[in-house]
Amino acid sequence: MIIRKLGTLNQLLPEHGPTRDDVIAWAKNEVALETEKYKREKEALTVLIPFRADRQITHDKQVFYRGGYLFLQSLYYQLQMDKICRKLKRKYKFKFDINAILSDLIYARILEPSSKRSSFKTASEFLESPSYELHDIYRALDVLGNECDMIQSDIYKNSHFLGSRNDKILYYDCTNYYFEIEQEDGSKKYGKSKEHRPNPIMQTGLFMDGDGIPLAFSLFPGNANEQTSLKPLEKKVLQDFGCQKFIYCSDAGLASEDI
Repeated sequence: MIIRKLGTLNQLLPEHGPTRDDVIAWAKNEVALETEKYKREKEALTVLIPFRADRQITHDKQVFYRGGYLFLQSLYYQLQMDKICRKLKRKYKFKFDINAILSDLIYARILEPSSKRSSFKTASEFLESPSYELHDIYRALDVLGNECDMIQSDIYKNSHFLGSRNDKILYYDCTNYYFEIEQEDGSKKYGKSKEHRPNPIMQTGLFMDGDGIPLAFSLFPGNANEQTSLKPLEKKVLQDFGCQKFIYCSDAGLASEDI
């Protein structure tokens, strides 16, 4: 609008001969008038969002999305876990996308820890919907369990791409998890529960580096002495992880003459 008015004024300049100051004053006045007009129109503008209380939400239409996993996605691929999944797929020849399953399970475990079924429901609310079914998760668990040692070893090696690891001092401790079952099943055995529950338990031992970042873990039956778990895991750290020289620290419960 102002440009068109200035063009008209330029055509009149030779005839009326206004000074430069007159042109600037006129332009400023026009800008002020147009600004005031814009403000009045903006204030008068009303946006109406129609709402009907009797209208039902469309069935099976997603209206809620989770995006918190996106910052974890970067770390997942920096650890090259997708390459680990490709290695597993070449070995087992399965058809489901184990990379999508493993990544979604990790994201859900960090953001909203729950069962595998509930984790699948959580992943269904991600911006990128799962490309697999719930039964594919249960099938993938057997593969992930069988290849647990290899996965841990590769993740440790790949973690050096993110920075140096403080693996000269390692901390080790054990804990256990109870199961809502009455009878022993496999490695789920009756033992001394950390939560004093009368249910079968499974035990786990965990190595952490000097910065408190997990290094390796192992699972063993709930009725086993936790002291016996250290040396096998120590051998795995020496052989698979390449940590040849380190000092390990633990509490008195894991101390014995043999260790």
